[in-house]
Amino acid sequence: MTFSTTRLTLDDGAPLALYAWALPAGTQPKAVVQITHGMAEHALRYDRAAQALVAAGYAVYAHDHRGHGQSLRAANDVGFFASDHGWRKVVDDVHRVNRYIAERHAGVPLVLFGHSFGSFVTQDYLCTYGDTLAGAVLSATNSGAAASAKAGRMIAYLERMRVGKRGTSQILQTLSFSDYNRRFRPNRTEFDWLSRDEAEVDKYIADPLCGFDFTVQAWIDLLGGLIRIDDHARQAFLPKHLPVYLFAGAADPVGRAGKGVLALAETYRRIGIEHVTCKLYPGGRHEMLNEVNRDEVTADLIAWLDANVTHAH
Repeated sequence: MTFSTTRLTLDDGAPLALYAWALPAGTQPKAVVQITHGMAEHALRYDRAAQALVAAGYAVYAHDHRGHGQSLRAANDVGFFASDHGWRKVVDDVHRVNRYIAERHAGVPLVLFGHSFGSFVTQDYLCTYGDTLAGAVLSATNSGAAASAKAGRMIAYLERMRVGKRGTSQILQTLSFSDYNRRFRPNRTEFDWLSRDEAEVDKYIADPLCGFDFTVQAWIDLLGGLIRIDDHARQAFLPKHLPVYLFAGAADPVGRAGKGVLALAETYRRIGIEHVTCKLYPGGRHEMLNEVNRDEVTADLIAWLDANVTHAH
């Protein structure tokens, strides 16, 4: 079982590498799962999860975000979205892929799965394009980050004056990631916070398409996105009938050790979303699909899809 690769060209000329894991010819998928990956990684890291979903009857699509993986115009595009409106373009790219899938799987329910940075993109997508989905999954997400994001963005604006849009900033990297490893001391690597599985951490470190620094402009885009998704007026546009599944490691620093994940689930319930499921895995770190109990996590995801998406259509 392998994937196929397509290259889309976006409205501004940027390329988008898109991967598809299909069911055997003539087999109708229960639903399609569209994956949006995290920061400083790429879509093919989800191959193992995609294979499990295909085995359970789901088709899977995933693209490399602009500035990631194979979605580059030039080498200096790594960690760079666009000169302007980068966040909006990343969200619209997800919609472009959504429409591409819908053309090929007419009438099949479509679920958006976002991990970490991809979960923040997904949160915004739900407010803008939520009517294109039959469900949403947020992995390693967070909420309530607007205040710190506003402070960070002011620093990022100053750093842009110093190094330019495509420059990188050690200050921004340190402010964002320095605390992540602290709770896991003594640290074997800089990325112990990703997983308790040392082999998975080592694979991430060895992957030349992972672990790069974001450009200053991409930080400004991301921090603006975090402010945007925390806007309660925007959250009111979320479709209330849409089933949402949040899951995370209970020790994940991105979700504030579960606090941010539980707070987001509570926000969604409060604004009237009818089907909100939230699961925290004790001891789990940031990448639950690459954790020591990943088979359990994947089985739980498939069980949620079976119960909430395929039966709803």
